[in-house]
Amino acid sequence: MNTSSLRSYLSGTKNAAPLAVLRILFGLLMLISIIRFAAYGWIYKLYIEPQFFFSYYGFKWVQPLGGWTYLIFIICGLSALFVALGFKYRISIILFFLSFSYIELMDKTTYLNHYYFISILSFLMIFLPAHTYYSVDAWRDEKLRSQEVPAWSIDAIKLLICIVYFYAGLAKLNSDWLLEAMPLQIWLPAKYSIPLLGDLLQQTWVHYAFAWSGALYDLSIPFLLLYRKTRPFAFIFVVIFHVLTRVLFPIGMFPYIMIGSALIFFDANLHNRILSKISGWFNISKSLFDNSRIYQFPKAWQRKGSMGIITAFFVLQLLLPFRYMLYPGELFWTEEGYRFSWRVMLMEKAGYANFKVVNPENGQRFYVDNTQFLTRFQEKQMSTQPDFILEYAHFLKDHYQQQGIENPEIYVESYVALNGRRSRPYVDPDVDLTEIEPSLKHRNWIHPFNDEIKGL
Repeated sequence: MNTSSLRSYLSGTKNAAPLAVLRILFGLLMLISIIRFAAYGWIYKLYIEPQFFFSYYGFKWVQPLGGWTYLIFIICGLSALFVALGFKYRISIILFFLSFSYIELMDKTTYLNHYYFISILSFLMIFLPAHTYYSVDAWRDEKLRSQEVPAWSIDAIKLLICIVYFYAGLAKLNSDWLLEAMPLQIWLPAKYSIPLLGDLLQQTWVHYAFAWSGALYDLSIPFLLLYRKTRPFAFIFVVIFHVLTRVLFPIGMFPYIMIGSALIFFDANLHNRILSKISGWFNISKSLFDNSRIYQFPKAWQRKGSMGIITAFFVLQLLLPFRYMLYPGELFWTEEGYRFSWRVMLMEKAGYANFKVVNPENGQRFYVDNTQFLTRFQEKQMSTQPDFILEYAHFLKDHYQQQGIENPEIYVESYVALNGRRSRPYVDPDVDLTEIEPSLKHRNWIHPFNDEIKGL
C-alpha cells in the first residue's frame, strides 16, 4: 500500500452501528461474566481463601486485597454495564480494562487465553470511538453524536479477531495435534455422559476429525468472515464451533464472546436492524442518533496518538506469539513463551512435585506437604509448570526462614507426563531452586524432553 492509498484508507469512514453493537454485546457479556463468577463463589475460592498466589513475571505487586477484592469485581461489573450503555464511555472502558486486568494478574493459576483476549480487546476499545452512536454519551452530547466513524476503528477489531483465530490455527500445525490427535484422545472419551455425542466421542476417527477440522476452522475462518459471499456460512460455522466447544469443555463465556465479536464482520445493515430491535424493546428513539456527521477526534494529537498506540499494539500482537523461538527445547515441555500466544487447548500435562527442604547448617531435611500452602487447583497447576515450581520454591524459602532456618535449600523431585507420553523426570533434583532467580532466561534446570513434537 503506497502513501496515497494509506492516506485514503485512513480518511475513509464507515457506519458506526457495528461498533455500537460490539460495545453493547461486549459490555453485557462481561457483566454477565462477573455476576456468574461471583454467583459461583469463585471470588472467595480463588482469590481470598488461598494463602499464596502465583504471580506473573514483573507483576508480583498485583495481589488480591483480602475482602477488598470484592470491590475490584464490583468496579469491573459496573464499568462493564456503563460500557454497554455508553455512559462515560472513555472512563468506563479504562476502568474495565484496569480492573479486569488486575483480576487476571492476581493469580497466574487462573490463566486462560480468553481472559487475555478480553484484556487486550478492552485496551484496544479505549482508543476507538465506540460511544459516538447509540449511547448515553451521544444522547447527552449532540456534538459527540456521529453516525460515521473512521473505517480503521472497525477494521482494528476485525484484525484482532483474525489474529486470534489464525494464530490458534498455526499453533495446531504440530505432530501431536494432527498425527496423534493429542490431547483430544485423552479429553474426548471422558465426555461419555454427553447425550447423543457420548458414544461417538469414544471413536478414534472422531478424535482425528475434531483435530483436523479444528485446525482448518481456525486457519480459514478469518478469510471466510472477511469475504462477503462466504460470511453468512462462516458465521454459522462460528456458532456451531463455539457451541460445540462450550458443550465439550468448561470454558465459561468465551464461546459467546467469540460469537458476539464475529458480528463485527457483517455490514452496517445487520447492526442497524439489531439496534432497531433494541430500540423497540426499550422504547428508545433510534432516529435521535441518525445523522450524517463524521466523528472527528477533538484534537489532531489525540488522533495521531491513538493510531500510534494501536499500530504498536498490533506489532506486539503479531510478534509476541513467536517469542518462543528465542528459546531452545520443546515449547510444550518448557513452556517458555507459551502463554499469550493463542495456543488453545493444545496439551495435557499431568505430574507431581515433591519439595525437599534442607537446613545447610546441620544437614536436616524434610519434605513439604503442598496442601499446607496451596489449594488442590494451585498444586495441580504448579506441578507441571516450571515458573510455578520456581516461584513456589522461593515462597518456601521465605516461609522456612521465618520458621528459623537461616538459609534453607529447596530441591524438588518432579515427574511430568505430556500428551499421553509416559511420565518422565522434569526438574533437575540436584539443583537448589533458591539459587535461581525468576527471569526470562532459558530454564536450563529442566531436564531435556528427549522427544520431538514437529511443527510450529
